Amino acid sequence: MNIVDRIKNFFKRGGYVLAGEKLKTINDHPKVNIDPNELRRIDRNLKQYEGNYPHVEYVNTEGHVKQRDYMTLNLRKLSADVLAGLVFNEQCEIQVSNGSEEKEDNTLKEAHEFIQHVFEHNKFKKNLSDYLEPMLAIGGLTARPYFNDDNKEIEFSWALADAFFPLRSNSNGIPEGVMKDTTVKVDKDKTYYYTLLEFHEWEKDEFGDDTYVITNELYKSDNSSEIGKRIPLSDLYEDLEETTYIKNLTRPQFNYLKPAGFNNVNPHSPLGLGITDNASSTLKKINDTHDQFWWEIEMGQRTVLVSDKLLRTVPDERGNKPKQVFDPNTNVFKAVRMEMDQEFVKDVTHDIRTDQYIAAINHSLRTLEMELKLSVGTFSFDGRSMKTATEIVSENDMTYRTRNKHVYEVEQFIKGLIVSTLELAKFHNVYQGEVPSFEHIGVDFDDGVFQDRNALLTFYGKAKAFNFIPTEEAIQRIFKVPKKTAQEWMELIVQEQVDIDPQELGQWRQDRTFGIEE
Repeated sequence: MNIVDRIKNFFKRGGYVLAGEKLKTINDHPKVNIDPNELRRIDRNLKQYEGNYPHVEYVNTEGHVKQRDYMTLNLRKLSADVLAGLVFNEQCEIQVSNGSEEKEDNTLKEAHEFIQHVFEHNKFKKNLSDYLEPMLAIGGLTARPYFNDDNKEIEFSWALADAFFPLRSNSNGIPEGVMKDTTVKVDKDKTYYYTLLEFHEWEKDEFGDDTYVITNELYKSDNSSEIGKRIPLSDLYEDLEETTYIKNLTRPQFNYLKPAGFNNVNPHSPLGLGITDNASSTLKKINDTHDQFWWEIEMGQRTVLVSDKLLRTVPDERGNKPKQVFDPNTNVFKAVRMEMDQEFVKDVTHDIRTDQYIAAINHSLRTLEMELKLSVGTFSFDGRSMKTATEIVSENDMTYRTRNKHVYEVEQFIKGLIVSTLELAKFHNVYQGEVPSFEHIGVDFDDGVFQDRNALLTFYGKAKAFNFIPTEEAIQRIFKVPKKTAQEWMELIVQEQVDIDPQELGQWRQDRTFGIEE
């Protein structure tokens, strides 16, 4: 790289290189320019996913303003949990192969074995299964491989939607971005927040080739809501390089996963939407109804009218203020002006409206199912059982179709992470084999939970009867076995038929065709 390009790159990165500069938000950095509405949306999603809602204010019997917890049904988490469990499970099989049946001809065998080791070392399937829930709830997930110099292993770093910000995007995705990682340290009873910003960018070298550049910046603050003042990396990370250059990469090192669907809230944003972002009003209606129901049960919604004389606090003969007889935390008693010949206390309590509240919540849940494109009966507030997997398939279920859209996104994410991992491993000389393309990576999501084997047997049995499919292929699809296993089963079937007496074989075929006579 010549001196001119180095100066250009210095100023490209150097808009904020001077130590001591302060950042209040990520948008204060000159490299970052994100719609503030997107940042607020992600922050709101995260708080609701955590169940973090403002307190409810109410006026008690004395006329004082009180606060209580907002009792919600955390459907942002529940809906994401239901869908995440359908999209991915730890039985998923990941294969890297060039398609050759002979092991010695499979030039990607080394890549497959290396990836299996890396995934097992990182507990990748378990971690992805865990992270899918917040990804669907908040709207995004980022993972990137990095080389751990201590154990010489490739490991993964994960970031939720609130910790990844695109720097540049196009129709094919996000080629440049920044990941944020926050560390909390306590020093002499004072809490400090260290924020590491890791920038991933592309630059041209002196030959015009693309070079991948990772730049690290460290900030310190005593306020959790601010990024803070820039400090040297060595204050927290002794061995971390400020800038790393990586050549011969075909794709970014980070891999961004978002829920399926278009971001209609901000059409120009490359960031994803949480699956309930278009159902915010329905979520609020459900939560408000549930909160009112809970408060009605808590208070019994007992309403007692009392004479305002009973609630007055006037001094006695000695000037002492009388004690309040009623609980100051209750809103049961209502003071009204009553004549002397009327009752001073009158109970006007109504029964708790359990059926009405349950009906209202279930009606809103049906609306939520429609908005999330899930099947009717997915959610219920009255303890009804959910549909079985067989019903889902036999009815061409909406949940199954919605699930398949998210499966595609996850599949592309896994394939991209595999390529990024192998390219990084080659850069650090811990892997010497070939790097596969996407078409040489297979991801089997184990759809057995959705597939009725009896239905499959009937379908492929009819296809075989009309010679629409070879028996060997039908065995593979019904029993989910490799081609070699299916061939072995076919040989055993043929051998069994040869060993049967011709007369018995004829009877067996007749029974198979017409059934066994009683």
